[in-house]
Amino acid sequence: MNNNKETSMSLNILASKIFRNVICIFLCFLSIIPFWMMIANATRTSVDIQASFSLIPSHYLLENYDKLMYQANQNVPLYRYMINSLIIAGFSTVVTIYFSTMTAYGVTVYKFRGSNAVWGFIMAIMMIPAQVSSIGFYKMVYSWGLSNSYIPLIIPAIAAPATVFFMRQFMIASLPLEIIDAARIDGSKEFHTFNTIAMPLLKPAVATQCIFAFIGSWNNFYTPSMVLSKQDRYTLPMFIQLLRGERFRSDYGIIYVGLVITVIPIFVVYAILSKYIIAGVALGGVKE
Repeated sequence: MNNNKETSMSLNILASKIFRNVICIFLCFLSIIPFWMMIANATRTSVDIQASFSLIPSHYLLENYDKLMYQANQNVPLYRYMINSLIIAGFSTVVTIYFSTMTAYGVTVYKFRGSNAVWGFIMAIMMIPAQVSSIGFYKMVYSWGLSNSYIPLIIPAIAAPATVFFMRQFMIASLPLEIIDAARIDGSKEFHTFNTIAMPLLKPAVATQCIFAFIGSWNNFYTPSMVLSKQDRYTLPMFIQLLRGERFRSDYGIIYVGLVITVIPIFVVYAILSKYIIAGVALGGVKE
């Protein structure tokens, strides 16, 4: 009787695992389809794309790429747009992660009067859409003579309440305050403790937020379009928008090649940082 019961439980567990695996594979397949369709269309002509839907790649990738490189914009080379995006996204990611982590560290580690009010203020800022402050931001940028400068696109990234929220939640769950107290007893300064002890312990969360911050800045079209008017300062998303002009409105092959180029750095960043996320998950699963 007990053997039958154990066998039944084992079969139920096996069936549950199979069901979960099938669902995960199905969801992964659905998430891959848009990217594969983008890559496949980058290898097809505009006529083929408009004529039929297909996930089978063709052999026009180099032709579409040549059109993009040499015909899409003859004034500014494509690599210039990519460098501009890398500069903005790279520096924005650094300041976002470092200062947001420092803010979350201060709210979590230091218990002071009004800390709850400070945290409530940060949460309230999260509820305000960025578009609300667009007019004031636009006037400030031009009154300070910062148009066509990357400063208004990088410095405001210091204030990232969503990143602060995520880092604080991670610290509450994974940052042992006993280590911080021990460092203080040993004479470590607060700034030194944060940089050399807290930051390495927060590496999985930092890697995760680096991915989100980089993607958000890299794909940002709204804010750069308000600040940048010189074409040699354009970011890659702004260049892709140019491809929707009259000259290339119907050449979908070129547009898809441009889209593929825009997502390549995102995949590279994820490939570099994902190992830290996986390592952090594995480390978090080890209990003393």
